[in-house]
Amino acid sequence: MSLNKNILSQAATEARGLAMDAIAACHSGHLGLPLGCAEIGAVLYGWALNVNPERPQWINRDRFILSAGHGSMFLYSWLHIAGYDVTLEDVKNFRVLHSRTPGHPEFGETAGVESTTGPLGQGVGNAVGMAMSAKMAAARFNTAEHAIFDHKVVCLAGDGCIQEGITAEACAYAGHLGLDNLILIYDSNDVTLDAMAKDSQSEDTAKRFESYGFDVVTVDGNDMDAFATAYVSMHGANNGRPKLIIARTLIGKGIAEVAGSAKAHGEGGVKFVEASRKALGLPNERFYVSEDTKTFFEGHRVVLEERYSAWDKIFQAWKSANPEKADLLDKGFKGFIPENLLASIPAFPSDKAIATRVSGGKVLNAIAAKMPLVVSGSADLYGSTKNYIDGVGDFSKATPAGRNIRFGIREHAMGAIMNGYGYYGLFRISGATFLTFSDYMRPSVRVAALAKLPVAYIWTHDSVAVGQDGPTHQPVETTSSLRLIPNLDVIRPADAEESAGAFVAAIERKDGPTALILSRQDLPLLTTIPLSLRREGVFKGAYVAVRETSALQNIIIATGSELFVAVAAASKLGSGTRVVSMPSMERFERQSAEYKESVLPSSVKKRVAIEAGVSALWWKYVGSEGKVIGIDRFGFSAAGEVILEMLGISVENLVNTVKSL
Repeated sequence: MSLNKNILSQAATEARGLAMDAIAACHSGHLGLPLGCAEIGAVLYGWALNVNPERPQWINRDRFILSAGHGSMFLYSWLHIAGYDVTLEDVKNFRVLHSRTPGHPEFGETAGVESTTGPLGQGVGNAVGMAMSAKMAAARFNTAEHAIFDHKVVCLAGDGCIQEGITAEACAYAGHLGLDNLILIYDSNDVTLDAMAKDSQSEDTAKRFESYGFDVVTVDGNDMDAFATAYVSMHGANNGRPKLIIARTLIGKGIAEVAGSAKAHGEGGVKFVEASRKALGLPNERFYVSEDTKTFFEGHRVVLEERYSAWDKIFQAWKSANPEKADLLDKGFKGFIPENLLASIPAFPSDKAIATRVSGGKVLNAIAAKMPLVVSGSADLYGSTKNYIDGVGDFSKATPAGRNIRFGIREHAMGAIMNGYGYYGLFRISGATFLTFSDYMRPSVRVAALAKLPVAYIWTHDSVAVGQDGPTHQPVETTSSLRLIPNLDVIRPADAEESAGAFVAAIERKDGPTALILSRQDLPLLTTIPLSLRREGVFKGAYVAVRETSALQNIIIATGSELFVAVAAASKLGSGTRVVSMPSMERFERQSAEYKESVLPSSVKKRVAIEAGVSALWWKYVGSEGKVIGIDRFGFSAAGEVILEMLGISVENLVNTVKSL
């Protein structure tokens, strides 16, 4: 289809008007990108993107991600004009409480929004993850007769995204993997939020991305013919190289008083909107979209539906020829979990101590055998994190069907790429590194929790018991800090059987991410606690591991590697002591008041909590009359058992602390 430049230019002007009107109405927002990139939006939504507004979840749609999420009115304007379920009333309610047009795009709230963006660079990492997902999907499901996955992933990023380190990590990896289905558009307008871009950058971006392995072209982003020509060239080049279009644009185009300056970035141009609308030829009517534009996009939707129908014929033929693949694909997008998944995991030998990182790896392999769409990655640490899936190969340019992802030393990008897998929705992904490096992933973890993505983090080497590597690798504060993130389940299992419950809980969760906090050191199997109780107790977050046999006097609450310390201490304290295993505070808090009371009866005030980490969060469970044994300082370099003893994580100290109450 040829580019209808006249009507698309008109649509671009009207998209500028929508952005001006919405941002002026709420006195908040970012005018610069929606105005500066209007021609890019017109080409994408009026000509280039292979999408279907009537079927926004079509599995072979092009994915468009606005990494520069502050420019959200760009996306909302074009979704409305293109015919997605974004009404004019939605546009008018920009940044209004509970509207479908929030300040930054939020996944699951608005049709056509593919990922939650705002933290700069996250969307670029998401796009790389989606492009990897698409390559993996094509390798797993396409056949010689039928190609059902051949879409592109398109991402619009600004100077802020390009400057953020996460983009360097993600794009270096995209180049290494040869993701030629990824098209990154760089809105290069010489302006950052605070100043002109020259004040903080002077690199040759084209050469930088060429060194990553990208095809790069620079065009005038406000010239629709030039941008469309570049897009077609990049779109058709299936040559094993991702694409970067550097689109030189005029930020705030349409508001002459601020265009091209840092003042155009935010709402600085709002006071000039009235005169600017007239200069653009827009009528006095606010939130105006002409009948000609509506008619054109109605016709374009017919074209898009025809493309979808042509694909659907191929898809139906593929389903008939490949019923097993079709069943797996359907289950993947529906998030199907096999029945009795926990029961399918073999019990661990009771006479052998085993680190939860090791038992976790064995559990993951058992799950992966039952769930062919489970994939696992690691930040150059498979040998330590133990989460490699045996017998399924590595994901690479040459072997895109592989289910192990070698992220390299790129934790920040790994988190955002994992989110890309979560947004794509077909594969269930986990990613691993040492717990102390989870801080590199935290922005992505926070967004995953906000966007309710079912991804799993495998974070090992969980305490001062790491030992001689010293305090830089001993995450005393990290587990508790992760517990502060809303909608993130943090599970710290105590032995191999709790690990089985933890991994299954993570894989079965569909409304948010799960952090699995695992030990480096070997831990004994707690055979005095029934196996089923250890496994299933994890699902409730806490359970009675050792029940008193006389009148209840004391409660010890423990988690992770400290549970065996608590069990040993209880045997010395007598029959009136209860031990509660609490692998997950978040899961426990979701239980009924009756269940929580049955585990931690309010009448019992003599309570001690123990964890080899900071103590602050445990006071909630012990109250003012109880005590917490924790580590409220950094560790030091020595053998792990020496450090634990010196810092009070011992049976003797726990017994004495309980007796002191």
